[in-house]
Parts: sequence; C-alpha cells; structure tokens
Amino acid sequence: MSVILVIEDDPAILRGLADNLKYESYEVVTAGNGEAGLAAIRQRPPDLLILDLMLPKLSGYEVCRKLRAEGSALPILMLTARGEEADRVLGLDLGADDYMVKPFSIRELLARVRALLRRSQPGKTALPDELRFGDVVIDFRSYEATKSGKPLELTRKEFGVLRFLGSRMGEVVARDELLNEVWGYENYPSTRTVDNHIASLRAKIESDPAAPRHLRTVHGVGYKFVTNTLQEPGTGADSA
Repeated sequence: MSVILVIEDDPAILRGLADNLKYESYEVVTAGNGEAGLAAIRQRPPDLLILDLMLPKLSGYEVCRKLRAEGSALPILMLTARGEEADRVLGLDLGADDYMVKPFSIRELLARVRALLRRSQPGKTALPDELRFGDVVIDFRSYEATKSGKPLELTRKEFGVLRFLGSRMGEVVARDELLNEVWGYENYPSTRTVDNHIASLRAKIESDPAAPRHLRTVHGVGYKFVTNTLQEPGTGADSA
C-alpha cells in the first residue's frame, strides 16, 4: 500500500483529500503546516507528497526546496490557488513533479497521483506483448487478435483496455484507473466509456458474453481479467 503525505492548512480541503485517497486504498498521513510536514517526511518518508504552496510556518516552496537540497527524489504534486504562469514555473523549477491549481477535479488529482506513483516505481506493472486465454490470442505488438483461429476486429482502445487489464492479471482495476491508463487524464471521458468498451470486448472474446469468464465485473469497484474459468466469490459476471 502506497503512503501519501498531504500537507494542507485548509481543514476542509485536507479532510476531503484524505477521505478520497483512503477510499482509493492509500495510506494517508496529514500535516497542517510546512514544518510539521517536513518533520513527518524525515520521520517516515512517504511514497508521494501532495503539497500546498501557501502554508504557515514553512511555505510549500521552502518544503520543496529543502527536500531537493537534501537529495530527496520524493514525487511532489503541488497545489495552489495561484494560477499565474510564474508560480507554476517556480514550483516546477524547485523540483515539483506536477502542479494543480485550485479548485481542481478530485478525479483528475487521483489520476495524477497514480501516474506519479507509477513513474516513481518503474517496472511495477509490465505491459504484456501477448495474451492467450481459451481460444483467444491477442498480439499487442502487431495489434492482431484471433478467436478459434479467426480474426477478431478490435479497436485500438479495446487493445489498450485488454493490455492494461492483462498487466494486472487477477487484480481488481478501478474504472478511473483504466480511464487514466488508456485514455489519459487530460482527455477524461465518462466512466461509462469503460463499461461500454468492456461490453464490446465481451461480445467479441467471451464464449458467453452474458456470463463472462475472463473479463469480470467487481461490483462497485471495477474490473479484473483472469485466464482461468473458475468463478470467484464476490465477482459479478452478469453485466458491466
């Protein structure tokens, strides 16, 4: 479980960020000012820092400057109410990895958190070159797919969904995470887009799309891809 430290002096924003991050299964540590946040980092380095710029005692700029001066490579996502280009540039020049201006979309923030964590943990998720399950063969290098030896017509996004789910074999993947990985948070569509693509994929690769064995729904969470055909407890297989 990744540990995220949030340094934010606005209690409402701090509580909202903490609640949403915990809902995504992150361990969350919080601090209300720059000095307390810096002490928390030195006591137990987190995997990612969400850092407000306008903080009491020690500004976000100073926290970032001190961390980079100490050689820390901790991923930093800066938050600020300022939208001027000079502020963004200064924050990035001091070593921040990403920057969001308040007010922001919590869904986009979570997508950026996932992207930063992924970049800071290289090799954690290796994308497969090929998937074989049942009578289906998917080749991601040539973008070719077959079922029972006959060509399958898949869209590029459908290849992308299958490839990412295949890289997380047996794990539950949230709809928002699929949106971020396949579509990118800059072009965020509705989560219903994922459901529609899953339904289309099931119609093409499952022997019985109404009772899918490989592309499974985990209700209220997202989807998981498995190559075995045993139905697991708590996994819905009747709809997207």
